[in-house]
Amino acid sequence: MNEREFHELAAGHALHALSEADERRFALARSEHPEWQTEVDHDEEAAAALAATLEPIEPPAALRAALLAQISTLAQDPSGAAAPSADAVATGPSERTVPAPSGTDGRRRWSRIMFTLAACLVLLVGGGIATTIVVSQLQRPASVVALDDIRSASDAAQATVRLESGATATAHWSGKLGEAVLVTDGLDRPEKGKTYELWFVRGDQAVSAGLFETVDGKATALLTGDMQAGDAIAVTLEPTGGSPTGAPTSDPIIVIPTA
Repeated sequence: MNEREFHELAAGHALHALSEADERRFALARSEHPEWQTEVDHDEEAAAALAATLEPIEPPAALRAALLAQISTLAQDPSGAAAPSADAVATGPSERTVPAPSGTDGRRRWSRIMFTLAACLVLLVGGGIATTIVVSQLQRPASVVALDDIRSASDAAQATVRLESGATATAHWSGKLGEAVLVTDGLDRPEKGKTYELWFVRGDQAVSAGLFETVDGKATALLTGDMQAGDAIAVTLEPTGGSPTGAPTSDPIIVIPTA
């Protein structure tokens, strides 16, 4: 077992969330690597502090399942990097890897994520306001969460373009986070058989960044993949399901330079 796996198991152990098999693996690794005990103590102290804040209660089954599902979708590598256009439409970049945090910082961040989710279980007040807040947070779309993160970033930036139809499109991005979100208002629904596709435009290369739909002309769309310095953000109309070639098949209706 490597140190990363051990720290993941230590967080689960502190939360009493490991299976019997994982508890055995954890105990064996713990005995073989006494030098890792500091992190075990850190996790157990944090879990104990959370548990002491309120009387233990049993959360609603649906909410508990939702929280566990949320945990399962988190990146399992706490030191991993973030990862991943038409007139070769604008100017822009080539693919980048965001620098990974140091191993210690990454492990501690993973523990904080685990304990924050555990805190949601601890802080539940049967049928009360706290439950409503937790549920509403879990139901927030990823694009909205990303938009909040971008706006809070130290290098947050945005740019808006207005289309001939009067619709507006605003790109929000953070190079530090490597993320971008496009917010539209007044954008017509595409004709039948068509869909909107997002692109990162990097020089003469267009990299697909996902599809999106509008509701009453509005959309908040998270671009998939890793944004790179100098990318332009573009939108084209493509066949339902996205470009069949992996490249834009029409001129862009939206182009927003980020440099």
